[in-house]
Amino acid sequence: MTRIIDAHQHFWRTAAQAQPWRQAAHAELERDFSPEDLHKDLDAARVDATVLMQSVDESAENDRLAAYGHDERVAGVVYWLPIRLGTLALAELRTRETPKICGVRCLIADDPLEWLNDRNSVELFREVAERDLAWDVVPITIAQIQSVLKLARQLPDLKIVIDHLGRPPLETLEWEPWASHIRELARLPNIAMKVSVGIDALTAWPSWKAASLDRYVAFAYEQFGAERLMLASNWPVVLLRASYGQAWADLSAIVDKNLSGEGERTDVLGGTAERWYGLNHHIAHAVNKEARTETNR
Repeated sequence: MTRIIDAHQHFWRTAAQAQPWRQAAHAELERDFSPEDLHKDLDAARVDATVLMQSVDESAENDRLAAYGHDERVAGVVYWLPIRLGTLALAELRTRETPKICGVRCLIADDPLEWLNDRNSVELFREVAERDLAWDVVPITIAQIQSVLKLARQLPDLKIVIDHLGRPPLETLEWEPWASHIRELARLPNIAMKVSVGIDALTAWPSWKAASLDRYVAFAYEQFGAERLMLASNWPVVLLRASYGQAWADLSAIVDKNLSGEGERTDVLGGTAERWYGLNHHIAHAVNKEARTETNR
């Protein structure tokens, strides 16, 4: 039976790391969020496991993620990787313990990504693909989209995950250029998408506005299909406007409007995340690694 998986959530301790993306409007997020804080909400929403995401671009973040990765409800961890450093970035993952690693990410905002297609970057992502890891990213500008598309075409085995519906303009409800971006990204079979709401939209909303997501989710489903969509809460960031239970229930209901059959629902609620992040494979690898370590003590 496929698990229900929340494909995007974070843990952090505010005293341990600076979060440059946090603004004055984000007072709700200025506290610690630990596995114990989330477990009760997962149980209430009947969510089995999660994919834990990096939230700060620094090496110490990976130490924190490695510790959190031992939590039994964490199915996979997307670690920080200093992608701009090309092949040298792999040392960040090769030289430390990375339990349940299933992907890599760094925060790009609206920075230009022309370096993404440099020879060193391509070689880095080639190895990321060989390791069966996904790359999470939120490209929002035309230039960023083109850089991501070029890389995806060069490396068809690289699994790319677009977070937060590719940042639709939820505060204005405009359509373009978001729709054209999504259409282009969906044409490549090695790109998937998360149905979730990012911090920009949550900050702009005066309150939780789930109904605003309807046509954007419908279009994402039309372009990607259930087999390349995954449901994600973006907890605790989503707490700016909604409880975990409300956000998960509303996002699930919006997705359900578009699905045809239980098989598609199984994909969006867990199957896509299992496949795209290779969760069963990476968990088995982590368990075997810990068993080997215990035997050698």
